[in-house]
Amino acid sequence: MGKEFKKEDLEIVISTMNRTNLDFLIPMFPFGHFSDFSILIINQTSENNLLNSDFSSVQVINSYEIGLSKSRNLGLEMSKKSILLISDDDEIFKEGFDVLIVDTYNNYPNAVVAGFQIENPDGNLFRKYLKETKSNLTKFDLFGIFSSEITINKVFLEKVNVKFDTNFGLGANFSMGEEAVFLMDLKKKNQQLIYMPKVIAINPSITTTDRLNFEERYYIQGAFLARVLKRNYRFHLAIKLFFDLKQRKLKITQISKAIKNAKLGKKDFYKLQNKKNA
Repeated sequence: MGKEFKKEDLEIVISTMNRTNLDFLIPMFPFGHFSDFSILIINQTSENNLLNSDFSSVQVINSYEIGLSKSRNLGLEMSKKSILLISDDDEIFKEGFDVLIVDTYNNYPNAVVAGFQIENPDGNLFRKYLKETKSNLTKFDLFGIFSSEITINKVFLEKVNVKFDTNFGLGANFSMGEEAVFLMDLKKKNQQLIYMPKVIAINPSITTTDRLNFEERYYIQGAFLARVLKRNYRFHLAIKLFFDLKQRKLKITQISKAIKNAKLGKKDFYKLQNKKNA
């Protein structure tokens, strides 16, 4: 069977804010020029602070909305290629990343999402990854995935009509978890989500999670669990507490407050849902 996808079928969808020139793209491609790749930039900005492109391969959309998930959704909607690479504006791509991604989809033609690895600037892996290729990720595999690790088959995505939940992500009511919610929604629709243990990019090591204290993290965790695991909320919250204690991300004296904040996050999420459905 011949290969269906080519490098020309890949589009890099970048979310950024308040950009007025394309200089930020230069360090993202240390092995070549950014104009050699199909790029779609969603620039959340104001009417007096616009970004334009003189390159035919680089499309820019200036958006006046705020919120990472809104930016991701606009990128998914306006992209033109078959395979999409979700990217932040400070990633540094590894040489050959495009070939690796395209080959993966040719080997797994039914996958709607393929996840990869990213590194820290010091050359170490960004987080603890699975060591082997996995052709059918479980819901537990999805919890720790970052958006900059995932690529998407747009053809399959449009068929199932799944988008990022705008209640989650930077600039939203709950400032993280948008990737896991998105992937869980695809999983619920019986889509194939795969993982390839190959590095495609380098990303700064500071994440939204790193900026939040445990109270904020558990507030968001409560909302997240209410969104994706309604019936098993308590069970999965207990698992989260157990592993955070084991990994020393949480102290025993903080458990009560963590549970309280998770409950508040759950409550606030349901308030948003009720308001939306009213």
